[in-house]
Amino acid sequence: MKTQIETLTKYLDQLPTTGRQLVAVVGAPGAGKSTLAEAVVEHLKSTGRKVQLVPMDGFHLDNGILNSRGLFARKGAPQTFDAAGFLSMVKRLVEGEEVIAPTFDRARDISIAGAVEVPADVELLVLEGNYLLLDQPIWRELKQYWDLCVYLDVPIEELERRLIQRWLDHGLEQTAAEARARGNDLVNAQLVCEHSLAADVTIQNY
Repeated sequence: MKTQIETLTKYLDQLPTTGRQLVAVVGAPGAGKSTLAEAVVEHLKSTGRKVQLVPMDGFHLDNGILNSRGLFARKGAPQTFDAAGFLSMVKRLVEGEEVIAPTFDRARDISIAGAVEVPADVELLVLEGNYLLLDQPIWRELKQYWDLCVYLDVPIEELERRLIQRWLDHGLEQTAAEARARGNDLVNAQLVCEHSLAADVTIQNY
């Protein structure tokens, strides 16, 4: 992880120091986006930079909506997010506005509105998510707003191992963990790997 932090920090240091900059950290489920983005943000804060993390996951649709649309089993797929709402937020962030954004509570498996405050004086925003470079309607419009987009490259075999382990860590038995990972998470991972637009930087994260 130290090498990845140093690599990403090197590219961030090359960005302009005036005006607000938006950096996208992109990768498949299990690629380590959240861990790397959080670590880089904390590192930059320790140097005095005005930087903030803005995850995509706050735009998960509520379970009630997913159930009504027959999408609950595919939670985490592109169609289970409010992509238009996320795009709208990004446009406001680009303008340098103060923005109040939602976050995602994994313990309760729900999005929480109005939980993230992005002050107008924050100069560097690190956004992380699976679909920030996805070549599909609405999602593909995001790329024009990234001052830097970074893709975390992890082999599909390693993603599968991590995704199964994630469900094991949540208390599922081996068979159930494999079913959850392969039936949904790995499908989403393959989509990201195969249908993401080109990033400015690719970092191997394995």
